[in-house]
Amino acid sequence: MSTMFAKRGDRLVVRSHVNLPGRDAEILEVAHPDGSPPYRVRWSDNGHEGLVFPGPDAYVEHFAAASTTTSK
Repeated sequence: MSTMFAKRGDRLVVRSHVNLPGRDAEILEVAHPDGSPPYRVRWSDNGHEGLVFPGPDAYVEHFAAASTTTSK
């Protein structure tokens, strides 16, 4: 079993269950330097923020860091 890790700006996705829709959230804060849970997130469906300890039905979508350099 692989260990979940994330960084600020990644997306947490929770797979759907029977009769329940899936959910996703922006990861706002990671509690541990190694990127392991828990994560402070903002849910996309209602904007609520909270602390999440993801279960086995969840995964992280990683996004490349935005470039901070600009051309002149």
